[in-house]
Amino acid sequence: MKKIILLIALFIVTVSSITAQQSIARQWNEELLSAIRIDFARPTVHARNLFHTSTAMYDTWALFDPQAETVFLGKIYQGHHFTFNGIATPSNIDAARAEMMSYTMFRLLNHRFANAPNSATTLASISTFFNALGYDDTIISTDYSTNSYAALGNYFAQEIIAFGNQDSANELNSYANQNYTATNQPLVLQLYEDNTSINPNLWQPLAFDVYVDQSGNTYPIDTPEFLSPEWGEVSPFALKNIDLQIINNGFDCYVYNDPGPPDYIQNSNEDGIDDPYKWYFALVASWSSHLDPNDNTIIDISPASIGNVDIANYPQTFQEYQAFYNFTAGGDSGTGHALNPNTGLAYTPQLIKRSDYARVLAEFWADGPDSETPPGHWFTVLNYVSDHVDTVKQFNGQGLVLSDLEWDVKSYLTLGGAMHDSAVNIWGIKGYYDYIRPVSAIRYLAGKGQSTDASLPSYDPHGMPLITNLIELVTIGDPLAGPNDENIDKIKIKAWKGPDYIADPNTDAAGVDWILGEKWWPYQRPTFVTPPFAGYLSGHSTFSRAAAEVLTLITGDAFFPGGMGTFSVTQNDFLVFEEGPTESFTLQWATYRDASDQTSLSRIWGGIHPPIDDIRGRIIGDKIGKDAYALAVQYFDATLSTTENTLNNTVTIYPNPVLDQLHVKTNFLDHLVVEIYSLNGMLIQSKNMDNSESVNVSNLSSGIYIAKFIQQNSNETIIKKLIKK
Repeated sequence: MKKIILLIALFIVTVSSITAQQSIARQWNEELLSAIRIDFARPTVHARNLFHTSTAMYDTWALFDPQAETVFLGKIYQGHHFTFNGIATPSNIDAARAEMMSYTMFRLLNHRFANAPNSATTLASISTFFNALGYDDTIISTDYSTNSYAALGNYFAQEIIAFGNQDSANELNSYANQNYTATNQPLVLQLYEDNTSINPNLWQPLAFDVYVDQSGNTYPIDTPEFLSPEWGEVSPFALKNIDLQIINNGFDCYVYNDPGPPDYIQNSNEDGIDDPYKWYFALVASWSSHLDPNDNTIIDISPASIGNVDIANYPQTFQEYQAFYNFTAGGDSGTGHALNPNTGLAYTPQLIKRSDYARVLAEFWADGPDSETPPGHWFTVLNYVSDHVDTVKQFNGQGLVLSDLEWDVKSYLTLGGAMHDSAVNIWGIKGYYDYIRPVSAIRYLAGKGQSTDASLPSYDPHGMPLITNLIELVTIGDPLAGPNDENIDKIKIKAWKGPDYIADPNTDAAGVDWILGEKWWPYQRPTFVTPPFAGYLSGHSTFSRAAAEVLTLITGDAFFPGGMGTFSVTQNDFLVFEEGPTESFTLQWATYRDASDQTSLSRIWGGIHPPIDDIRGRIIGDKIGKDAYALAVQYFDATLSTTENTLNNTVTIYPNPVLDQLHVKTNFLDHLVVEIYSLNGMLIQSKNMDNSESVNVSNLSSGIYIAKFIQQNSNETIIKKLIKK
């Protein structure tokens, strides 16, 4: 049995014993990542786990720091009061921090993974580690008035659990969906049935004989439902209220940083390739033709030739998308880097088969099986950077060199906040726009026929565009015609042939050939195929760009330590569901942003996302990473402004576009002035408010308004869009 150690994680440092060189925070982070790898592959849930645990570990450090401000402990955070009555300053601060942190993490992880599919393994590992640290798991008291740091840890975990029960994640009901319903009927993948009756703009569930998720867990149902379509409502870290819209699409969708709609299918008039929708999905089909191990096309995958794409050059218009992505050859407009800034030398070219590169990328960044999902994947990158011999642990590359513990807790809080905000932001968008995935779109388009030439057979305005040597019609005598010529005039695509051509993944590779378009497959495992949620926007693109910005900011350097990050790939010992690659090579990235951009491209080669899902995710991720860093630093330096530290943490706003009242819960801050303005700046109404009152908005006509919440006798204001249907 091929053991794919390399896919377990990016840059994992295996810890077989408690290592003096690693901080207690790092060791607990490794326990969490191990637990995530054998849990269900739920990027939203685990982004939240990473954020909550990172905040818990940071707060146990900050509690005894003379400057830093806690995030949860002793604060009202997103409506939950983390009451804290104080505790004696310990004589041994390091020991107290380790004790409190360990009890907090032990209780919290035991709670979060109690019902995981491999809970027995996870909980045993957590207990073994906890006991090896010398702590007693029979201490369950939460009464820290005796100055017990163990009790304080138990209490803190209890409060985080209580917060998690009211942060809109629906944890109490196993994160189940409450309102979303899929429009399209499931696609039964291996029956190759007609898929032309679906709405081609909306997500389609996939049906399996057996469904195995990205982490290798078998699901008890064969049609996984949409994961977390209502996640936009979950309490975030640094997402801003002014960027939030609550839009009803059958239910109230909480959408931050609304990117606007994707491109929907057009009724082409003999110009199918000019329809952005058809171009995007035809590009996914085109890149699928690169996945043939017998294709000897050679490319340079070193930083000398790839990467170095400026966000200012990301495409906005359809014409810019066409110029940015190489439809035929794959890749983007990146030109690489002239020199390694660390060595002052040019990067050495690395020439390999494009097919090996594309196949490895598709699996490497897919975060499965046995992976920690995309948010955790970037924690392993952070841990790799922290361990690197060239890393100097100066936050933002400035000031004093930090201890391992201080570096870890600050880095984890920043990255955890960014990963959590990415999940909240993107899954809110996914739930609202509910956009189709390539496997459904390509099978739909192919089933419709061709949209290029009305004089040719199988013309349909919703068909695939014909492209010579890539997308064509089956003709008489074609090997795909069928024994009774039943496939004549159907669409055929030159693409990866799919799992039907792999009997033994240890020795077989499907390769590329002409296939019926109705049988097109993403380059993924046949028991997984595509993540169970809408495509628009790409979570990978957003998580990765947000993480790249965080790593750039916390290190003070856009480049990996030494000017290059690397990951070694072994010949015929990397790919999971087919043999490969055909030779050993090394993945290389000059900058964190280069790695992020490569992640995005990997999802197109893997058949998971079209370009429209990608770029807008990168742009939002860029903003999220920078905002998470900016807020985290204010906690580190205790420089949160009065407005941010008081109002944002104590005012919870519940605008509902369906109801007739705007409810404001002021949590101990009385006397607010609430003003409602139209978009042209006209004051509609004003009201002085005390704790937990409502503003009547039934007199507002349908439209968008701005609500200003102003604390009386000060200049403090927070602004929020109010949408009324």
